[in-house]
Amino acid sequence: SSDIKADLRDIVICNAQDFEVKNRTALIIHFPFRVWKNVQKIQGRLIRELEKKFSKKHVVFVAQRTILDKNFRRKGLKIRPRSRTLTSVHESILEDIVGPTEIFGKRTRISVDGTKLLKVMLDPKDKDKNDVEAKMSTFSAIYKKLTNKEAVFIFAEA
Repeated sequence: SSDIKADLRDIVICNAQDFEVKNRTALIIHFPFRVWKNVQKIQGRLIRELEKKFSKKHVVFVAQRTILDKNFRRKGLKIRPRSRTLTSVHESILEDIVGPTEIFGKRTRISVDGTKLLKVMLDPKDKDKNDVEAKMSTFSAIYKKLTNKEAVFIFAEA
């Protein structure tokens, strides 16, 4: 539509991949980190338009971020910014996946056998609560695919 077209002018994508979730297909779209701020402004509208276009697909936007490992000095860098650590990038991916919904709280559940489960509480006052509720299993599957960590998404009680 014409109102989004002006905002889309300076936005590019890195890649898009289809991903099977139970009986549905999810579309993961990666954006370069430098255009991510602009994408976030129109994220809600853009996801709605794309889901209309690709019926039966859940669309998820993620920024393409860099993770630097412990021996980053071999790459000729003096310091490793906090935003490039594994933990930081995984936290950011979590926020990207649920966008434009806000994360309300997080709990890590460590079971007896040592496996960790991240419980992510989403904002209960969100206006597209019904749309997001349908996507929660998709969010978990995509987060598992991108980070190899288990996460469960729930709405916090208001």
